[in-house]
Amino acid sequence: MRQNVGVDIDAFVAAHRQAWDRLEHLIKHRSKLTGPEVDELVALYQRVSTHLSIVRSGHADALLVGRLSALVARARSAVTGAHTPAWRELLRFFTVSFPVVAYRARWWWLGAALAFLAVSWVMGAWVAGSPEVQASIASEEEITQLVEHDFADYYSENPAASFASRVWINNAWVSMLMIISAIFMGLPIPYFLYTNAENVAVAGGLMASRGKLDIFFGLITPHGLLELTAVFLAAGAGMRLGWTVVDPGPRGRLEALAEQGRAVVAVALGLVAVLFVSGLIEALVTPSGLPTWARIAIGVLAEIGFLAYVVVLGRRAMRARETGDIERAPDIAPTTA
Repeated sequence: MRQNVGVDIDAFVAAHRQAWDRLEHLIKHRSKLTGPEVDELVALYQRVSTHLSIVRSGHADALLVGRLSALVARARSAVTGAHTPAWRELLRFFTVSFPVVAYRARWWWLGAALAFLAVSWVMGAWVAGSPEVQASIASEEEITQLVEHDFADYYSENPAASFASRVWINNAWVSMLMIISAIFMGLPIPYFLYTNAENVAVAGGLMASRGKLDIFFGLITPHGLLELTAVFLAAGAGMRLGWTVVDPGPRGRLEALAEQGRAVVAVALGLVAVLFVSGLIEALVTPSGLPTWARIAIGVLAEIGFLAYVVVLGRRAMRARETGDIERAPDIAPTTA
């Protein structure tokens, strides 16, 4: 008789955790199994496949579905000896794992974006309208040098390939810091966001104070939209992981944190590609001779494309109860034994 685990997930997990852990153990040591242990592996694979079918039909939480899906997929690979081609794993990562984690964290990184923009706008207006604040930042000569030369020259003073690699590494490092900060419950993340907002506000405020705001936005918008979105996504995913410590849901705190942590690894890996694109735009488009409207249009199209990618593929994967958990194997599994 099929159980409805939606009624009591804790009871279902408690009843079957030992079988799941045993299957995990057999998979990890499959190269040294005895004959009876191989038979046990096959039997447990069939049993846990049934558990997966039950939790899917019973509307259990997505992370439990994801854990069992990964476990069944690994068991099937151990039983059949089949291996998913690397290109399929890579394709699955970019069509399922990364977008679903980004989509699930969407309210977190939207909140990070709104807070960042509010702080930048207020602080930038303060800098632009206060000669005293400007004088505390730099001398009149230094501000003039920044506004008239340094800000624009920054994007063209180095060869494009070298500049793109430097930008990529720097932005990836900032994003990784935010994700790593999740081990401290995400508490350092607002500070990282604030310091980045402060840098943007100071530059924008000084440019605005000299009537150069059009140049500021003309140079920062093409790459900045995608670049800042990547930073916001890293911040949102990191804070969501940190919140799991406070509110792990129906499962044990360590289990929930481990599963959410593996899912967030998908964000870290996916942002490498996103920031690579942003770096290319910053190196090749921002300093190019294209009209300002054309450069901004390229940045806007890149941003729209990324958001559409996350929303369309992420929502589809979430409806399929994917979690983005990238534990060891591709999350492809049968729903019944």
